[in-house]
Amino acid sequence: MTPIRVPAWLLAAALPLAAAPALADFNDYPPNAPDQTPAFQNQTRAPVLPQALRLARTPLVEGLRDPWGMALLPDGSLLLTEKPGAMRIYRDGRLSAPLRGLPKVDARGQGGLLDVAVAADFARSRQVWFSFSEPRGNGENGTAVGTGRLSPDGTALEEVRVIFRQQPGVDSPQHFGSRLVFGRDGYLYVTTGERGLPPDMPVAQDLGNHLGKVLRIDPTTGKAAPGNPFAGGQGQPEIWSYGHRNIQAAALDPQGRLWTVEHGPQGGDELNRPQAGRNYGWPVISYGENYDGNPIDGGLTARQGMEQPVYYWDPVIAPSGMVFYQGDMFPEWRGDALIGGLRAEAVVRLKIQGDRVAGEQRLVQGIGRVRDVEIAPDGALLVLIDGDPGALIRLTRRGAQP
Repeated sequence: MTPIRVPAWLLAAALPLAAAPALADFNDYPPNAPDQTPAFQNQTRAPVLPQALRLARTPLVEGLRDPWGMALLPDGSLLLTEKPGAMRIYRDGRLSAPLRGLPKVDARGQGGLLDVAVAADFARSRQVWFSFSEPRGNGENGTAVGTGRLSPDGTALEEVRVIFRQQPGVDSPQHFGSRLVFGRDGYLYVTTGERGLPPDMPVAQDLGNHLGKVLRIDPTTGKAAPGNPFAGGQGQPEIWSYGHRNIQAAALDPQGRLWTVEHGPQGGDELNRPQAGRNYGWPVISYGENYDGNPIDGGLTARQGMEQPVYYWDPVIAPSGMVFYQGDMFPEWRGDALIGGLRAEAVVRLKIQGDRVAGEQRLVQGIGRVRDVEIAPDGALLVLIDGDPGALIRLTRRGAQP
C-alpha cells in the first residue's frame, strides 16, 4: 500500500492537552459544540453520581518516563511500558531494569512502546503481547503488535516476533491507538487510530486499510480471527468495526463484551460497544468540532447506517485506559466502567445500566494525566500517571490495610 503523509498543520494536535479548569461540577463546563444535541437521554452529561469516596493514595513508583500500559501478572506483579521503548516489571516494591529483547520503536509524538497484555495461561506459557509504533523508514511508521516469552529470570523477552503490522505506513507522529484486549474466545482485539489525518481524508471509513479500526486477530499468527465480518473480501479481513478516530481505552465488561473509548477532536470523545461490521461514523458524524472551531463535515451527528455512541463528552476527558471494576475493596463500583482521563486528570467512573450510562463521577480529580488503570488482586485501583516523570499510584479505601 502507498504510505500516507499527515499534513504539517495538524502536527500541533500532537502536543499534550492542558488540564481543564477546576469547576464545582464537571457538567458545568461549557461545550465546544453548543448547537449539537444528544440523540437520547443521558447520551452526554449524565447525572453526577453522589460524592466520590475520599481515596488514599500511595505512590508505588515515581520517575517513570511517559508510562503507557500495564498488565497484571498471576503473582500480583505488573508489567509496565514506557513510551521511549522500555518494558519493566514492578514486584514487591521494586522496579526492574528494562527488559532486553524488545524491537526499536518510533517514539516521536504519541508513538513509542504502547500497550501490553499477557496470556491467560501466563503462569505456564509466560507469553506476552505488546503494541508499538514501528519505524518503517523515510519518516513512516505504523501500529504493530509483537509477542515474546518472558525469560525465566524475568530480565528479557525471548523469541520476540512481530505478528501484525497496520497497513499502510503513515508519515505521522499521531494517533496510533492502541489497546490490546483478549476476548473470551481467546482472540485478540487491537485498536488503532486514524493517524491524525484530517476529516477530508476519511481513512477510517475505508475498509481497505487498518486506520481508525477495531481489529480482531489470532494472537499466534496475527492473521484475521475466524468469524470476522469482512473475511469474504469486502475489506481488510482483520477488521472488526470501523469509523473510529483514536481508540486508547478498551475493556471487556462482566458479560465478556468489548467496550471502547476513543478520542474525539475538540469535543466528542465517545464510549462505544463495537459490534462486528458496524460503522461508528468518524469523520462523517461527530459530537465535536475541528480544532479551529469549524464544524466537521457540516456538523452532522447522525446518519443512516452509522452507529450512535453510547455516551460522549464535550468538552473532552481525553480517554486512555479502561477497566470494568470487579474487585472487593469497592463493592459499590462493581460492574462500573473506570476510564483514565488525561485532560480530566481523574479516573472517570460510569454507572452503566441496560447498556446506557446512568451516571458519571470523577474520582481523584487533579491526580494528574491518567494514562491507564488496572485492578490489584485485593481490589485496589492502580493508575499510571502520564508524563516524564510519570508515576504508578495505588488508590485504596481510606483505612484499608495494605
